[in-house]
This record gives sequence, C-alpha cells and structure tokens, in this order.
Amino acid sequence: MTTLVKKRFDIQVSSAGQAVTQTFQLDKNITSIKGILLSADKEDLLYYRGSQRIEVSKNELFPDGYESKLLMSGINLSPHLRFYETGSLPVGNGIVKIDYRDNGDGRTTFEPYRVSLYLNCEQTD
Repeated sequence: MTTLVKKRFDIQVSSAGQAVTQTFQLDKNITSIKGILLSADKEDLLYYRGSQRIEVSKNELFPDGYESKLLMSGINLSPHLRFYETGSLPVGNGIVKIDYRDNGDGRTTFEPYRVSLYLNCEQTD
C-alpha cells in the first residue's frame, strides 16, 4: 500500500549573494517524488533574489540558475494544486541536493531568510 507524505527541508541564507549547497536524505520507504514546492519565511526575497539547481539521486531535475519564483505558489490556489508536478520521479538512492543562490536585486534589501523545499512524496507502508 502507498500513501502520500510531505517532506520539508530548510536552508538558511545568512548573507547577500550567498550560495548554499545542502544535501538531504529521504526516508528509505519513500519510492517517488510527485511534486516540488519552494517557500520562504520572507517570500519576496525568495521570489526576486532566489535561483537554484536541484538534483535527485544525482539526476538534475532543475538546472543551475532556475528561478525560484517558477517553483513557488500563491495562496490563491487550492492546496492540492500548489506543487510543481514531477510525475512519479523515482528517488533512487534517496539523496536530494539543492544548490541555492541568493542573487542581488534592486527591488529588495537583503535580510537573512529561510528557504523551505517541500516534496510531495509517495511511500510504501
């Protein structure tokens, strides 16, 4: 039997222009990733300043420089529509890696912020 579970992984951005690389290990019973979502405690900084590269099991899912705003969702959508759908992406070795970069932007003033990577996962019971 399979069920859907949400996983959250956080990245701290503490200085302007900072590049942060984080690797996360999924639980062994997770078989696939159905969707991805990015959020932040200061969403305007993520929207205007953020870009990243995301890979799952050493396979690139989003290339370097992929704009964070393309993986964000507004509250005007139903909760079940907020994830960027990936189909049934196999997790392989279960390692998710994100290379996040804060890029200077004239519309925002930098403050330290937290970026959250949410994964909509399928697991076996």
